[in-house]
Amino acid sequence: MVPRQEVSAWRPQVPGVVEVFHAHFTEYAYPMHVHDAWTLLIVDDGAVRYDLDRHEHGTPHDTVTLLPPHVPHNGSPATPHGFRKRVIYLDATQLDESFIGPAVDGPDLADPVLRTRVGQLHSALRHPGDELEAASRLALIGERLRGHLRPRLTGERPPPDHGVAHTLRELLDARLVPGIALDEAARLVHAHPAHLIRAFSAAFGIAPHQYLMSRRVDRARRLLLDGHPPSEVATATGFYDQSHLTRHFKRLVGATPGRYARTA
Repeated sequence: MVPRQEVSAWRPQVPGVVEVFHAHFTEYAYPMHVHDAWTLLIVDDGAVRYDLDRHEHGTPHDTVTLLPPHVPHNGSPATPHGFRKRVIYLDATQLDESFIGPAVDGPDLADPVLRTRVGQLHSALRHPGDELEAASRLALIGERLRGHLRPRLTGERPPPDHGVAHTLRELLDARLVPGIALDEAARLVHAHPAHLIRAFSAAFGIAPHQYLMSRRVDRARRLLLDGHPPSEVATATGFYDQSHLTRHFKRLVGATPGRYARTA
């Protein structure tokens, strides 16, 4: 079989929707990465296997998958002919951070009504002028997602963990574009560099440099959809040059920045 990589992406004028992304991959496998938005995913053909919080999952075609922000995951074809998927990235106005834990516990939702509504939302998002319909369908989807997740919430939320791993993540978020050297990060966090890397990887299931590149690629996606050229986006998101952006973007998205932008 000839490897196939087809992608299309756009940013609709619908509050709460960060990006719409459609893809057909036969062999491409996503490495571990994170997003800063909720990933609402349906698979129309084939299946995807993925790891989330060190647990293996799959996406049969009749389920809806909800991946929370900031939690590392990967993805690869689970069938010989690959997979065809449709994704909507949602911001925190649709689901706040209190639902991250419940989503990690059960990301794959077997709900035919939800599945139908997500498909209808994708159809509405394809047509400029149908923003009211899209927003209405999104409201019903958000309500149903919260209905799935709310029963899993515990009565008391645990206190935030202010260990070195979380402190480093906050530092990486704050220094997303300029970046930071490992020695400087270790001094600021008051930890040995090797301990810092081990603690971060153990806490989040992803190395600090992988986390940083994932966040930068997410920001690059938004700027590309806004119409900025790849050379400008590379500088604005902290990459050394356009080739540096292209290498990491293709590895995490499955397409080059230029091809991705042309689909918008």
